[in-house]
Amino acid sequence: MSIRAACLVAISAFFIPFGAGAQGVPSDQIAGCLSGEKIDGSSVESAKKKMEMAGFSQIRGLKKGCDNFWHATSVREGDTINIVLSPQGLVRVEGK
Repeated sequence: MSIRAACLVAISAFFIPFGAGAQGVPSDQIAGCLSGEKIDGSSVESAKKKMEMAGFSQIRGLKKGCDNFWHATSVREGDTINIVLSPQGLVRVEGK
């Protein structure tokens, strides 16, 4: 890999977790994804809205995994918790 390509991968890995989303970014440039994995076109805004509709607030750190699951930190009933949104639209506490 050339130095220029390595820099582009590093830069995209830095910005994606902070809301740039995976839209329009080739899956082989997303940190941790394998070449050929298909990243869907869901957006940060739609993921946040679904999480809010499920009763979570103060959603931060939204990032999308190679499996198309959105991960975030949130507050519900005064507790800070990690949540996940599945590609099917289900929001749940991560690890449960």
